[in-house]
Amino acid sequence: MSDKIVTVFGGSGFLGRHVVRELAKRGHRVRAAMRHPSRAGFLRTMGLPGQVEAVYADIRDDESVARALNGASMAVNLVGILFESGKQTFSALQAEGAGRIAWTAKAKGVERLVHVSAIGADTGSDAQYAASKANGEAAVLEAFPEAVILRPSIVFGKGDGFFNRFAGLARFLPALPMLGGGHTKMQPVYVDDVADAVCAALEDTGTSGKIYELGGPRVYSFKELMQIVLDETQRKRLLAPVPWPIARLQGRILGLLPNPLLTHDQVKMLESDNVVSEAAIADKRTLGDLGIEATSVEAIVPSYLWMYRRHGQYAEDIRRETAS
Repeated sequence: MSDKIVTVFGGSGFLGRHVVRELAKRGHRVRAAMRHPSRAGFLRTMGLPGQVEAVYADIRDDESVARALNGASMAVNLVGILFESGKQTFSALQAEGAGRIAWTAKAKGVERLVHVSAIGADTGSDAQYAASKANGEAAVLEAFPEAVILRPSIVFGKGDGFFNRFAGLARFLPALPMLGGGHTKMQPVYVDDVADAVCAALEDTGTSGKIYELGGPRVYSFKELMQIVLDETQRKRLLAPVPWPIARLQGRILGLLPNPLLTHDQVKMLESDNVVSEAAIADKRTLGDLGIEATSVEAIVPSYLWMYRRHGQYAEDIRRETAS
């Protein structure tokens, strides 16, 4: 086990736990920084005794960020939100918080910094999510020019917020909504591949100062992904087109809920394709250029969407018995 510490902000989240596990597997000492460390005891089992620790940090607060980075040689920022709630705003977390981590890391003598952003980050975007992601990238690179920026597409895997959400909706809705007709292009990337990319970016100094876009091996339309959900959950549902004006109105209304299924900002994001750019491919700034072979949706999603079938893991056995 290395004597160097890697601080991972957002270490208890969906992506965070995979990054922590992979770092520990590679022999790093990991300090997982989060707002509720008492809820993250499970992280300690991802490494040898004492290899992984959970500590408190609120990236809106200078002192807690500084404490989390004390003695660290490397740092990773995974903090991000899909919708705003109270003081947890896009600007506070994805822009100001990202910059705070970067300049504090530079002041503390941290050698390597990886910042996870998102495909679609754009200061000119009408979506606050995308604009704040881009502002965060700029703040990080201004404070820590050697930082590596990773922009994943939709991240999938057991416990994800995409396939699981729509599979859950298919349990009780007669139809799944195809916003804008379901034509938006997406390039889902496997969570373990993103974790590998984080580790590769930390360990390879040749990645310094670069922005990588991470996507899976295939581009799908939103409609194609919803059909995969229905096929794997063995449910027959309509795929109902929803025009963008109606989708925006639905986003405004649903966005008022404490844990909204859809927000107006998310609708704006869905109006643009979420795929690796031609520029990233030409400049060799993709998942493959980090030495990682992308894993397909079809290879992973069936391993966890079976739980949404009417009879769960026994659905296939029942189907065969009925057919015979």
